Amino acid sequence: MLHAAEAHAYLGEARECERALAGAEKHLEQAHGSDAAHDLFSPTHFGRLAGSCYLSLTDYRKAEQLLTQTAAELHDRRKSRAIVLGNLTLARIRHGDLDAALTSFSDAVNELHGTRGGGGMNIVFRAARELRPWRNEPAVQEAQDRLMALMEAT
Repeated sequence: MLHAAEAHAYLGEARECERALAGAEKHLEQAHGSDAAHDLFSPTHFGRLAGSCYLSLTDYRKAEQLLTQTAAELHDRRKSRAIVLGNLTLARIRHGDLDAALTSFSDAVNELHGTRGGGGMNIVFRAARELRPWRNEPAVQEAQDRLMALMEAT
């Protein structure tokens, strides 16, 4: 249901997306240790995908709220954390909060130094492209230089 919500979000179908998110949340609340797929369940899964949904639906405040909370909870899953931080950066850029975007961008690059995860790389590079309007700002140049240094180290 979470992936169906994400598909609806990509298509701009807000009502259907939120309906699928509500259904997924209801199902996840009923999950317990005896479920056959319990090992696949992550308490942060809902926040990761719901944040992505609201990012696609251009509700940047809601996306930022969900992604900030999820990033704080993701300590042992660094590849997932890099993706969440990349999406958080996009939400902050699109909301117009450059300082906060640079903070989450830096955190995402830090995670990528340890994981080199392809999903995180794609999202962080998308964020770097969206930072172009501020490319003459020293803080943006420094952030993008850190991303290039990551690629040099690969």
